[in-house]
Amino acid sequence: MNEPIPEITPVETTALPAYKNRSTGLLVFGILTLLLGCLAGLFVPLMLFGQMMAAKAPNAPPVNHAVMLPGMAVYGLLAVALVWLGIGSLKARRWARALLLIFSWSWLIMGICMTVFMPFVMSKAFANLPPNAKTGQPAMPPGAITGMVIGMTLFFFVAFVLVPTLWIFFYGSRHVKATCEARDPVTRWTDACPLPVLALCLWTWLAVPVMLVMPLTGMAVMPLFGVFVSGLTGSLFCLVIAAVWGMAGWWLYRLDARGWWLILIAMVLFTVSALLTYAHHDISELYQLQGLPQAQIDQIQKMGLFTGNRMSWFTALFTLPFLGYLLFIKKYLRKN
Repeated sequence: MNEPIPEITPVETTALPAYKNRSTGLLVFGILTLLLGCLAGLFVPLMLFGQMMAAKAPNAPPVNHAVMLPGMAVYGLLAVALVWLGIGSLKARRWARALLLIFSWSWLIMGICMTVFMPFVMSKAFANLPPNAKTGQPAMPPGAITGMVIGMTLFFFVAFVLVPTLWIFFYGSRHVKATCEARDPVTRWTDACPLPVLALCLWTWLAVPVMLVMPLTGMAVMPLFGVFVSGLTGSLFCLVIAAVWGMAGWWLYRLDARGWWLILIAMVLFTVSALLTYAHHDISELYQLQGLPQAQIDQIQKMGLFTGNRMSWFTALFTLPFLGYLLFIKKYLRKN
């Protein structure tokens, strides 16, 4: 049962090939990463302030503070991680370059998805704003809505597509890699497996605390082969998922094919479970079980983003690229 931890391949001690020293670039991008971390940290008090302002509005629904905890935790952890990575870049640490490259690719992929879908979401949200009590007209005229959607789309493109592309271009450079290896010749934990495999390991490990926190926030409502499970059953299901992702990530980190198969089987089962559930139940039922205010649920329903069988389509759109990525990294695993 207690298998030995695989030895990390020692760093090559031979002379590095000719490269351009990118220490200045590591300094500049390190400072920028630090600033991004500070910006992410500002969102935590801003969320609290926004919630307090919303609670003071006339006819405002009761405040559900538990719903805010996941978002605040995400921004708080993101702020800490970016500050830590920024300092690592300032010191030209090889682990910082590897993690920032993984982070940048993840940032870019999510940014592309957001840039594609957000115009639809924002146009629906602005169109469903409550009418002006004095004029009887929507709070924003159609022309203003169009301008806001275009402006926000451009913002998302710059912040979530263009910026991470710059980070990828810099930290993916062989000169940056060689500079970090020269200034930080010590073997690091990020050297134990190829970066594409390490990226999936990190995402599976990130899912573990998320699953553990969900029961504490009342959000442990999960689709399970045609029904939504909540309460004690939903909490136990979250614990099972956390255990599966934790073990799969550890096996993958050791380049053990069992981790790959565990993730593949789990993803297939979870996808089939979700498709069966959303084929018979609307996602509004999940929101009700999570305790969201009915006014907020009604607003989500008006947008029509996840109504009907659309949630099934979103599940399939997420699963297919993920399975493709699984097939891509299989070549890096050890053959048992």
